[in-house]
Amino acid sequence: MAAVTTGAKAFLFDLDGVLISSIASATRCWRRWAIMHDVPNAENFVLPHGVPARDIVQMLRPDLDADAGLRIIEDMEIEDVGDIQVLPGVMDLLTKLPQERWAIVTSCTERLLRGRLSAAGLPWPKNLVTADMVTKGKPDPEPYRRGAEMLGFAPEECIVAEDAVVGVKAGLAAGCRVLAVLSSTPRAELKAATWTARSLAVVKVKVQDEGLQVTIPLARKISGAVPAAS
Repeated sequence: MAAVTTGAKAFLFDLDGVLISSIASATRCWRRWAIMHDVPNAENFVLPHGVPARDIVQMLRPDLDADAGLRIIEDMEIEDVGDIQVLPGVMDLLTKLPQERWAIVTSCTERLLRGRLSAAGLPWPKNLVTADMVTKGKPDPEPYRRGAEMLGFAPEECIVAEDAVVGVKAGLAAGCRVLAVLSSTPRAELKAATWTARSLAVVKVKVQDEGLQVTIPLARKISGAVPAAS
């Protein structure tokens, strides 16, 4: 079976589409929000995945107060968490990794992150970067650079796990290697990623004194990626 094995100091995880799936909740809430604010064709609104909520508010209704609009959609999403799912392999991986070896880097706010992690039953991260902690969100590299800095490692020592095009762009621009998880976006749209995998369930991590040994079965290695171990 083809595989790539590489070393890393830490993981930087996106939240939605990598650790959990809240797409059903998010879609319901944003369509309600769009109807409430008279957005054209609101019933069929397609959520741009990985984009900070504040940016979506400004995109849909630039005339509204962005902070007020953000608060309304957050309230909706925090109340609508009944069908949030933990994605395959996530619980095993997060419980195996030492707290100092991983962080969540998400486009949602800390308030919404708390609501979603609580609903999913996932461990609270010691290190996190949320939308309200950065000046520029994904696809800007700031969130992932901030995550690497918070852990005390260089970006090139970290592996970003992402499922959205904007997130892959952000991770690469930060100088990280990027593992694209194929949960929400077609493989063809994530071809810029260093590797792809169908889920974190296939990713094997061995914790060592000097860092992490990461093996990704069936991964696709592109030019510039760290060579697979023999």
